[in-house]
Formats: sequence, structure tokens, C-alpha cells
Amino acid sequence: MTTAVTVYDPGGSRALDDPAEISVVVKADDTVVWVDLIDPTDDEFECLREEFELHPLAIEDAYKHGQRPKLEQYPTHAFLVAYSKDLAEVDLFVGRNWLISVRERNDEGQLWPLDAVGARIGRGGTVRLGQVVYTLLDELVDGYFEANDAFEDRVEAFEASILTDQLGDDGAVQTELLELRRRLVEFRRVVLPLRDVVVALRRGELAWVDETTALHLQDVADHVVRAIDGIDSQRELVSNAVDAHLAMMSNRMNQAMKRVTSWGAILLGSTLIAGIYGMNFENMPELEWRFGYPFALGLMVTITLVGYRSSKRRGWL
Repeated sequence: MTTAVTVYDPGGSRALDDPAEISVVVKADDTVVWVDLIDPTDDEFECLREEFELHPLAIEDAYKHGQRPKLEQYPTHAFLVAYSKDLAEVDLFVGRNWLISVRERNDEGQLWPLDAVGARIGRGGTVRLGQVVYTLLDELVDGYFEANDAFEDRVEAFEASILTDQLGDDGAVQTELLELRRRLVEFRRVVLPLRDVVVALRRGELAWVDETTALHLQDVADHVVRAIDGIDSQRELVSNAVDAHLAMMSNRMNQAMKRVTSWGAILLGSTLIAGIYGMNFENMPELEWRFGYPFALGLMVTITLVGYRSSKRRGWL
């Protein structure tokens, strides 16, 4: 586990090297303490619970991955679950003048970085708890637009390849399109509930949400709605791309069937003549004819050429 403790007071911001000092600095009313943890263990969770009087249910939710974005209130703190653009879970414990962020890696081992959050908070003067929480949520939501842009680029590349018929293996393309649609569904599943969380915060349901924080959270709520609209648009475009690819596959199959059928019809006449004259009957006309063999070959060639030109003119070959 990695732990970073930052203290914001009237003198500025500083890193707290000894976590044991948290219990001392957190008592100051003009101080904001931010504890950031990465993949904490059971022992670290237990230490946090004792230090900040965290509710066992909130600890249990933070310990288990895959929680739905939500906001829960307990007697001494609130618990918030959100996700980054890479679907990495971020849990927040928010108290009177302290914040605990628990960052967990996604299935690919990716972790949401906090460099931009720290830089934005550090540019201000006096730091309020609401400012820290707002900045965290704002950076999370801004990442959704980057993810949407990445999805849009992939969809546009697929559309261009479909129109030019340069996709290659149909099975691999269809699998990739379905995987892209699945990713969009997962992304929407973690973004959509966050709208209700931000709206609840904006209403001032928690004591640390002052008027300034509520005003900023209104902007975050608007960004969440825009991100959801973008995800829905990408889902529709992916569905259209899947349908278009299926139509292209069906069209190619129809073209192949046309060619196979055309060649079968072209060779049918020649096969019929060869079959007739290949029968072993004694009394058959033309068997004793001098020009019977070249006549049969010429008839076969003529029927084949006529059938080929007819199919070519209709665009079947």
C-alpha cells in the first residue's frame, strides 16, 4: 500500500511524513487533512477506522471492489464511490475537515493519477474541504470526455474502414466492435449513477458543502450529463457500425452466392450435353456422325460463352 498525507492550513500545504501525527493536526479547525491510499490492506483499513471513526459498513464497501457509484451518509462522515475514465474505482471518506481517498487499480492494473488534482489545489490560497472534494470530482469527470474522444476516434476509424471495405477478417472485426460496445456499456454503468451523487452534493445535503462548493458542483453535474450524452451517442454509432458491418458481410456473401450460382448456370448446359452423350445406349443419334464430337464441343463452348456474357451483363460476375 502507498499512503500520502497532505495538510492544508493557513500557512499553505505540506506533506505529513509521519501518519501518526494525523490525530493531532486534524483537531485544528482551520486545517484540512487529505489522506490518499492506494490498494490498502486490512490492517490499514483498521487503522483508518480507529483514527477517523469510520463506519464498518463504509469500510466494507471500500474493501470490496465493483461498488456502484453512490453517496452514503454516516454519523461522522460521508462515503462516496466514483470511477475514473479507465474504470478504476475511487472511494472517498469525507469528514468535518478531513478527506480519505482510496484508489484501486482496474482489471488492467491502471491507477487514476492525482498529479493534476494536487496541482490545481496548490494554485489557490486558503484551501477548503469542499474545494478538495470538488477538484477530485471535476478531474474525474473531465477524464470522461477524454474517454469519449477515444471512443469516438475508434468508431470513426471503423466507419471509414467499413465504407472503404478495408477491415480484413470479418470475425475479428465483429469481435472488436462488440467489445467496443461492451466497454461503452460498462463505462455508462459507472458514469450514469454519478449524476445523482453530484446532484445530491450540490443540494447541500452534507455540512461541508458551502455555497461556493455547491456552485462549482453545479458545473460538475453539467459535465456528467454531457458525458452521459456523449456515451449514448457513441453507443448508437457503434450499434450503427455493427449493423453496417453485418450488412457488408451479407452483401459480400450475396455477391459470392451470385458468382457461384452464375457459374453453376453457365456450366449446366455443357454438363447436360456431356451427360446425354455419355449415356451407354446402343441406338443413339449422332453416334455414327462424323462431325458429332466437334459439334458437341462447339455447342458446349457456345452455351458457356452465352451464359458467361449474360451473367456478366447482369453484374453477377
